[in-house]
Amino acid sequence: MSRRFASSRQKARVFGLHAENLAAIWLRLKFYRIVARNFVASGGEIDLIAKRGRLIVFVEVKARPTLDQAQFAISATKGARISRAARCWLAANRWAVGGSFRGDAVFIAPWRWPRHVEAAVPLDLFA
Repeated sequence: MSRRFASSRQKARVFGLHAENLAAIWLRLKFYRIVARNFVASGGEIDLIAKRGRLIVFVEVKARPTLDQAQFAISATKGARISRAARCWLAANRWAVGGSFRGDAVFIAPWRWPRHVEAAVPLDLFA
C-alpha cells in the first residue's frame, strides 16, 4: 500500500470519527442518550445507537463535502446492513425489545450545522 493511499485512508477515518463525535453531541443536545457506538455485527454496522424515552434510534452518520451529498450517500444496501446489525443488537439487548425503533441519519458537512433526519433509514427488524 502506498503512503499516499494510507495517508488518505487515515484522513478519511479521522474525518469519519470526528463526524460521529459531532453527531453524538448533536443528538445529546436533542436529549438523546448514546447507548452504543460503532456496533459491528455480521454483515452490518451501526454508527450510533441512541435512546430517548422508549425510543431506540439506530443512527447512520454520513460526512461529505456538502449536506446534500451526505444525504444521498445512504443506499438501500446500507439500509439492509443497518437492519441486520440492529436485529443483532436487539437480540443482545433484550431490555430494548419493548420500545419503539427508528433508523435515523445525521449528515455532516464542513462549516455547516449537522442535519438530523428522522426515519431516514427504513428498518426491517423482522426479517
